[in-house]
Amino acid sequence: MLLKGLKVVEFASYIAGPGAACILGDWGAEVIKVERPGGDSMRHVFADLKADLGSNPTFEFDNRGKRAIVLDIARPEGRDALARLAAQADVFLTNVRPASLKRSGLDDVTLRAANPRLVYAVITGYGLEGPDAHKPGFDVTAFWARSGVANMTAPKGMDPFMLRTGVGDHTTSLATVSAILAALYERAQTGVGRLVQTSLLATGVYTVGSDLAVQLRFGRLASNRRRDNPINAVANFYKSADGRWFIHNPRGGTADWPLFAQVAGRPDLVDDERFATGKDRRANAALLTVEFDQAFAALPFAEIAGRLDEADMVWAPVQTPAEVVADPQVAASGALVQVEDGQGGTFLSPAAPARFPGADIDRRPAAPTLGQHTREVLGEIGYGPAEIEAMFSAGAAG
Repeated sequence: MLLKGLKVVEFASYIAGPGAACILGDWGAEVIKVERPGGDSMRHVFADLKADLGSNPTFEFDNRGKRAIVLDIARPEGRDALARLAAQADVFLTNVRPASLKRSGLDDVTLRAANPRLVYAVITGYGLEGPDAHKPGFDVTAFWARSGVANMTAPKGMDPFMLRTGVGDHTTSLATVSAILAALYERAQTGVGRLVQTSLLATGVYTVGSDLAVQLRFGRLASNRRRDNPINAVANFYKSADGRWFIHNPRGGTADWPLFAQVAGRPDLVDDERFATGKDRRANAALLTVEFDQAFAALPFAEIAGRLDEADMVWAPVQTPAEVVADPQVAASGALVQVEDGQGGTFLSPAAPARFPGADIDRRPAAPTLGQHTREVLGEIGYGPAEIEAMFSAGAAG
């Protein structure tokens, strides 16, 4: 386990923060999840799912392998316990609003004064500075809408649509892990930790950075197009006779154009004057799409796939979630991991998106129940049995 011995205190809720802590935990770190009374909101967002099916996979995914404690930072005893945890940690990871943390004496300046080696990582919607730094943000607002991703994703003339659960959050989780590891590397040189911060907004901007680089350089950007009116008909989605979609992405230059026409069973298109040059194919991309639509609609998917592979084309099937989890290449890529179910069995869950040959994990512990490890963790940081019971009686721990 690459991060064995690294102690992470997670004081976060929802997805981006817990997701980052989960990745660190998957890679060997010890993660202590601190929740307020009532627990992480994600325990309850899909509570009906857990009631109906016996589990909450969305929460379990981001919280596997952690130890969970409950502290009420509205009470001095709870604040003191969280500060004591941070004093013994390598990383303090939070997405609680900075103003709230400062009022509670849990801000980065205070905690790093007590523990100069602490890497204090804070995730926000919009950053720590600027006129909107104080605003709350979710991935669908800060990452998806405000960063421009939603606008650039919807084809021209189409209404905006919602983002799937946690896409912007989990992208920000990856950014946060990167920032934490960079700060830990610096600490190895200097012996001193630092504040690091990520935001859903900045992650969204970076995610569409290739397009925004064009906007920044030239002051304008082409809109996304509908499938029936593409910029390049060779770079498009098509459907087989048996109703399966696939996408082809040509390499640079024009070498893939005649190969793709051959795959479609229409080599004659190469000599068609409407498509003779790259400029002609761009001007008549809608017409060329119609030709390819008709050609592929006459071929079964298996035959199309065989032809594309034989020609060494860059393509992929458009898979349903059920097809993804059954795809042997998904498993072979290390994209799934077994998680204990707490009843002696396991279930599959998405894995952290990196592999370390020779040090891969094949199983992770289950997500903790609310407050499952409170007494255990408080004892480890120096609280005696009587003190722990007093905290429970006062409502400062649970």
